[in-house]
Amino acid sequence: MKSHEIAKTWTTFFESKNHTVVPSASLVSPDPSLLFTIAGMVPFIPYFLGQQTPPFSRAVSVQKCIRTADIEEVGKTVRHGTFFQMCGNFSFGDYFKETAIPMAWELLTTSQADGGFGLDPERLWVTVYEEDDEAERIWRDVVGVPAERIQRLGAADNYWHTGGSGPGGPDSEIFYDRGPEYGLDGGPAVDDTRYIEIWNLVFMQYQLGEVRSAVDFDVIGELKHKNIDTGMGLERLAMILQGVNNMYETDQVRPVLDRAAELAGKRYTSSEDPQDPSYDDDVRLRVVADHIRSALMLISDGVVPGNEGGGYVLRRLIRRAVRAMRLMGVTEPVLPQLLPVSRDAMKGTYPVVENDFERIARIAYAEEKAFLRTITAGTSRLETAVSIARADNGTLSGADAFELHDTYGFPIDLTLEMAAEAGVSVNETEFRRLMTEQRDRARQDAKSKKAGHADISAYRELHAAGDTVFTGYTEHTTESQIRGLLLDGQPVGFGQSGQELDVVLDATPFYAESGGQAADTGLITGDGFVLEVKDVQAPVKGLSVHRVVVKEGEVPAGANALGQIDLRRRLDAQKAHTGTHLIHSALRQVLGNEATQAGSFNKEGYLRFDFRWQDALSDAAKQEVEEIANLAIRDNHTVVTREMSLDQAKEAGAMMLFGEKYGDQVRMVEINGAWSRELCGGTHVGATTEIGTLALLGEQSVGSGNRRVEAFVGLDAFQHFAAERTLLNQLTEMLKAPADQVPDRVAATLAKLREVEKELATLRSAQLQAEAGRMLDAAEPVGSVTLLSRHLGAVASADDLRSVVMDLRARLEQAGKESVVVAMTAESKGRPLVVVATNQGARDAGVKAGALVKIACGVLGGGGGGKDDLAQGGGSRLDQVETALQALRDATLQNQS
Repeated sequence: MKSHEIAKTWTTFFESKNHTVVPSASLVSPDPSLLFTIAGMVPFIPYFLGQQTPPFSRAVSVQKCIRTADIEEVGKTVRHGTFFQMCGNFSFGDYFKETAIPMAWELLTTSQADGGFGLDPERLWVTVYEEDDEAERIWRDVVGVPAERIQRLGAADNYWHTGGSGPGGPDSEIFYDRGPEYGLDGGPAVDDTRYIEIWNLVFMQYQLGEVRSAVDFDVIGELKHKNIDTGMGLERLAMILQGVNNMYETDQVRPVLDRAAELAGKRYTSSEDPQDPSYDDDVRLRVVADHIRSALMLISDGVVPGNEGGGYVLRRLIRRAVRAMRLMGVTEPVLPQLLPVSRDAMKGTYPVVENDFERIARIAYAEEKAFLRTITAGTSRLETAVSIARADNGTLSGADAFELHDTYGFPIDLTLEMAAEAGVSVNETEFRRLMTEQRDRARQDAKSKKAGHADISAYRELHAAGDTVFTGYTEHTTESQIRGLLLDGQPVGFGQSGQELDVVLDATPFYAESGGQAADTGLITGDGFVLEVKDVQAPVKGLSVHRVVVKEGEVPAGANALGQIDLRRRLDAQKAHTGTHLIHSALRQVLGNEATQAGSFNKEGYLRFDFRWQDALSDAAKQEVEEIANLAIRDNHTVVTREMSLDQAKEAGAMMLFGEKYGDQVRMVEINGAWSRELCGGTHVGATTEIGTLALLGEQSVGSGNRRVEAFVGLDAFQHFAAERTLLNQLTEMLKAPADQVPDRVAATLAKLREVEKELATLRSAQLQAEAGRMLDAAEPVGSVTLLSRHLGAVASADDLRSVVMDLRARLEQAGKESVVVAMTAESKGRPLVVVATNQGARDAGVKAGALVKIACGVLGGGGGGKDDLAQGGGSRLDQVETALQALRDATLQNQS
């Protein structure tokens, strides 16, 4: 029975038992405490906890799940995987043990021809909680399982609870005996390898009080409504029904494993023994098979590679799969070969992976392409750091790991894996400290803006009186009272002229910076004082804190005050914020629905919008986005804001930021109905014509899988167009050509400039060759080889240095030197370069160019590599050039065999 047939049989059986079929929820968990859906019952948690009333009393589902907490263990055994499917049937106050247990037995043992799974009842074993007499009685007397195949176990094995106070209860697990060839006799209490768990029935019947551990808790009473939550692992049942040994050999996983083995020229042996010669490759093949499937399913549910949250997990899965293939010798892109295989294996159960494959593939292939660039750039640097670590104390420094991360884009988990494979540890503590310091530096300005003080306890005390009432959606001036004044984060009774203070009002028209919109500025005035508002932040959610300068008088806490925003600045900021929504909608119309927001910032006249996309936008795409936005402005669409429940917003199709946590009540901003619907707390124009015009400035990458567009709106957009027109007029005057001929004239001028640069480069190369010729006399015998090592000085590029080194090697050979090593350094753009060339005689003597370059680059604080005859590299420590040259001389002597 195929996996998709197992899923269909499951839902059909329970549907016939009056269960509502509930489609699988997204892998992105609806529970804000979870990153992903990690169990089949996760979508039903609000019902079990009594937070929501279920719309059905019986339900059945086949839920997609993913767990990555032990991702490093994937592949090492056949038990670990990240993606799995959990078949579940649920009762919410309807049936209980007396119905759930016989139904489970019926489905498992009924023949496949009659709608069941057809398992041999003689091979099924059951465990129950040691105090659950009722469950044992039902299994024995109602179902007919022999008493010797029913085992009682303790709470560690057969009791379920949430980990805290709430519902809980005993469970009963069903096991399948795979036979004596898999382990010891005696049931699941003796051997859980031979007896494999396939189904767990949880009986939620008690209200638990304090839960101290998995086995130590207080039962304070029975639940009024008892619930059933069961889970059967689809992959485990597939193993049994398909007659294979483990999940990696089932029909949804094995095809990818086989294709990966074919690409790598390996034979999969299913080894779990680290002493087995095939073990390492088998582990890698399992990693590939598992991670490719998980990546496919995550992308199908809207996750895109990134540096945080679910995006980071996806990125790590793809990169681990690609690297596993590289470790087996496959260096070309592999996802175009593997992802379609996984699609074909999964589409029977999840048609979306086929219907949406173009988008899924584009995202996955772009991530692999970016990672291959990262590997190329960083591997040589890592190899240098590893060689130095081996020679030193066997530990790669945190500084080196940080440089790999910060400069080369190497994630720390990749550095840890590659270092471990090379037998070197990594100073993770130092790396984490450097990362923290970098984050602290990046946040320093933001922290000073948010509160001006690290301790926000005083702000929390002010918030105890309630949220600041924001009136700015409908008012530009608001009368209020000063709830509190703070100086350097500490409460004060009054503020004097010239002081910079934080002011908290009971109600305010000032918008606090959030959701990408800059804060309002303006004035707060009262009896005898004038305060200039410079910034507004919310160091505590719900509390608006105004950073002010006392311009006139003395301001006391508790005084009545009038808040007045800078209206022109607010109106221009509103234009930019609504313009951001126009850009978002336009991008989705041009690129597709996966072009979703990754961040934004807007202030008066300017907007910046980050979105998830892999490739640079073509000029035509940018022009189309700008045109769609301006057409929306021209058509004067009404902008409507409405407050509603989160469920209502979802039903209306409102855009929500992936990974963002929303409350029960949300604010939806709608432009021309369904043309644009987004959850947003910012301020907006009433109609799109108020924006005036929008000028797209450009588009760029802001990290792997993320792009950024910037634009001016309103008068700023007009001034931008005016400046471009002035520039074009200047070019037409300078080039003596009409406007439509300017691009061709500029191209012709640049072509001439490139020709001149080539001529200059030729002259410079000839000058270097002449200067190099005068260095031949500096060649010296070092052991059995002739070594020429010098610092050449400033060069335009590494190409110039390499050309000189190769020329000197040839000249020394022509002069009759049998074993030649030329090792030279130079300076380019303030950084040191090194190139080493050897001839066959030197290589026969044991002197290899690649090895010498790595030694020199280690001294220069960089990386490099190459072949035995020619290698090059560079670094950052220009002051260590002479030390590097001496290290090259020493290594040339030491390496001779």
